[in-house]
Amino acid sequence: MAAAKILAAVIDKKTPLDGMLDAVHGNPAYKALSDADRALVRAILNTTLRHLPRIEKSLSLMLDKPLPEGARALQHVLTTAAAQILYLDVPSHAAVDLAVEQANRDPRNRRFAKLVNALLRRMVRERDAILAASHTILPVPGWFHARLVKAYGEAEARRIAEAQLTPAPIDLTVKAEPALWAERLNARLLPTGSLRLAAFEGSVAALPGFSEGVWWVQDAAASLPARLFGPLAGKRIADLCAAPGGKTAQLAALGAEVIAIEQSANRAERLKENLARLSLSAEVLNIDLFAYKPDELLDGVLLDAPCSSTGTTRRHPDVLWTKSMKDIEKLAELQARMLRHALTLVKPGGLVVFSNCSLDPLEGEDLVAALLRDNPGVERVAVRREDWPGLEEAISPAGDFRTTPAMIAPGEGYAGGMDGFFACRLRRR
Repeated sequence: MAAAKILAAVIDKKTPLDGMLDAVHGNPAYKALSDADRALVRAILNTTLRHLPRIEKSLSLMLDKPLPEGARALQHVLTTAAAQILYLDVPSHAAVDLAVEQANRDPRNRRFAKLVNALLRRMVRERDAILAASHTILPVPGWFHARLVKAYGEAEARRIAEAQLTPAPIDLTVKAEPALWAERLNARLLPTGSLRLAAFEGSVAALPGFSEGVWWVQDAAASLPARLFGPLAGKRIADLCAAPGGKTAQLAALGAEVIAIEQSANRAERLKENLARLSLSAEVLNIDLFAYKPDELLDGVLLDAPCSSTGTTRRHPDVLWTKSMKDIEKLAELQARMLRHALTLVKPGGLVVFSNCSLDPLEGEDLVAALLRDNPGVERVAVRREDWPGLEEAISPAGDFRTTPAMIAPGEGYAGGMDGFFACRLRRR
């Protein structure tokens, strides 16, 4: 019941999933569950959202006529039940029985209880055929697929869409000696310098090196922007959207004097806690980045800007159902303002690294092209492919990083993929 209610909030009200699954401030129905049931609800929701177009199409083909407009709640009950039957390793009869019980509990849906029972039992019987037929259906919304095709072409758009079906692995950034820690953690050393853990059960905090602050969790793609500055010893660098602190930690570990800007007081405190665990230091300022003006111009600024997050759908599958093209356009305007401000903070010759986890060029390539066209005092410092062996496909002809979830092939025992990221290096003349 909790899964169907939360799915309704995501699909119908565009409510982000993370907040509803928060153990303290989340959805009341979710908070009332045991830890085991919470884990099951999370699995149901993530699986449902990843496969939603295929589930909805399969259900529609099994109905003689569409459900009435007032039966949205029933639609979500059927959808979450179908996700369990088709994609999750749970007893099918339990998914059917629970869905029928939910229909009977709701006065609006009670008359459909027999339909729910018959439809889902048929789905159990025809599961293999339904899965085989659904492979032709794209697992992403139409508007998002159209944007992918425009940016990457039909074949690559399909690869990206299919890649989001696989949950993201756990990547780590280490302070030093990545090869040594790869051996200790039985991890794969990636071309980004990150470590990728093999699948395991248990807590990340229980792994060797966590309590000593040797490493932190950070997607491989997210580790790239901070590495674009080159040698940082003794340089003053501002991280303008700093929390939770992975990039701040990278800059500090590389020897920079870091000023970490974070508007949210709660997130600023979390940033300080993370830095303390890692035994790294930075000046943390809890202010709006537009209000930040250093006493002396800086050597560099990292702006990992707030964005549509369409590159993170492997770990946040709700993004494709809570965001729209209008959101992308609005966020791109905000990013452009932030980037123009960031460029005023660096001295002549200083670098600004602009990045975000969106796959849409409107928040990346197009935005930077417009800025360079309108600002002759700024130039791109191209990333060279020969400097990043193993990541050549992630470097665009213009010299920017453009990663997608379809990059980094899986290895034996290790998942592939990485977040979709854009990163560009700019220099003030």
